[in-house]
Amino acid sequence: MKKEIHPKNYRPVVFKDMSNDEIFISRSTVNAKETIEVDGVTYPLVKLEITSSSHPFYTGKQKLVDTAGRVDKFMSRYGDRSKRK
Repeated sequence: MKKEIHPKNYRPVVFKDMSNDEIFISRSTVNAKETIEVDGVTYPLVKLEITSSSHPFYTGKQKLVDTAGRVDKFMSRYGDRSKRK
């Protein structure tokens, strides 16, 4: 195995699922702009749209995730193509 190829700045980071506010701590090298305090310790915070705790494949529940109005934007741009004929 090659030496000196792995990053040295692994540290505990909090990942937060924004759809259900669940958090988990894992080691990562990701750069984070925000911090959060968990059990009296301050960690870097990474916000995620969807994780295994909210993904329909893992939860078995279907849920529409439309945080940026993507469906409305698509419908306003393309609309119903069958009506234009």
